[in-house]
Amino acid sequence: MPWKKTCPMDEKIEFIAMVKSGIYSFASTCRQFDISRKTGYELLARYEAEGEKALAPRSRAPHRHPNAIDDVLASQLLQIKTTHVHFGPRKVRDFLVMSGHRGALPAASTIGELYKRHGLVRPRGKRRARSTPSSEPLRHATAPNIVWSADFKGHFRLKNGHWCYPLTLSDNATRYLLVCQGLAHPTEQAVWPHFEQAFRDYGLPAALRTDNGAPFASTALGGLTRLSVWLLKLGIALERITPGRPDQNGRHERMHRTLKDHLEPPQRTASAQQKHLEWFQQHYNEQRPHEALGGVPPARKYRVSTRPYPGRVRPRAGRQVLRGNRLALAQLLLEALHHVLGLAAADPLRRHRHH
Repeated sequence: MPWKKTCPMDEKIEFIAMVKSGIYSFASTCRQFDISRKTGYELLARYEAEGEKALAPRSRAPHRHPNAIDDVLASQLLQIKTTHVHFGPRKVRDFLVMSGHRGALPAASTIGELYKRHGLVRPRGKRRARSTPSSEPLRHATAPNIVWSADFKGHFRLKNGHWCYPLTLSDNATRYLLVCQGLAHPTEQAVWPHFEQAFRDYGLPAALRTDNGAPFASTALGGLTRLSVWLLKLGIALERITPGRPDQNGRHERMHRTLKDHLEPPQRTASAQQKHLEWFQQHYNEQRPHEALGGVPPARKYRVSTRPYPGRVRPRAGRQVLRGNRLALAQLLLEALHHVLGLAAADPLRRHRHH
């Protein structure tokens, strides 16, 4: 039973005095103070062992906490956070397991509290309200090389005043970052060789998902560009997200958020910035654990495509998509339709849609 709320210390002293007087029985004294005899005997024993200081309020906190982190493990966790400053508690936990740790591990929330105590947590800003993502564009991303995504991660000035446009290309299913290249201009001519090199290195995807901006699409007939016609000739289906709906390319956009954290501060020159982008690509693919992949990095899930790059389907030189040249636009559209119809029987994505 609890002590009365008036002044617990004074009541405890009065209780001990009444018990020591011998005038009242122990049971009646406990009833008068509204406590059990067990509590009374415990208080009397503490008083006889420690004196009046035993009557002072005591902490109710447990002497040992079952989820406490030992010093050795805490040191390891702090070292990982110091090395990988952008890793959250879950990423750190997965990284420790991936590095060979075999013992029990604390919960991610416990690791987060450790980082808070050491001032290693940066408070997040208020999250913006987001629309519910559509699952339709991601329905095919069930295995490597079924859907790749391409986009530019914004643009920013280097310290020498020049612009940098990071081009990124990733596999939707495994989140593997295939291309991370800083460009001086976001043009078709600048993008083309990096797409071609990615196809030589990794083979061809079944589909490529992009937004509706240049150089991936245009306002011409069918939204075609020389780049998109080339992709269609390679047998790559084009998936374009709805304007104003970047969440339809959410996996790629989430990678961009991680990339943004590593772009500050910008480097002085384009070559120095590219070295930093290549470091991020290697770190993201091979070291950074990914929750959606079971806590392992993308490199452990990605496999090269079984469709090799043929290398002989580049559109003829001089054939350009110009808004005012309707004949050239019509020729490109007919050429693209010819290849699409010719490849329809072999395209797994189209067979899936018809069924």
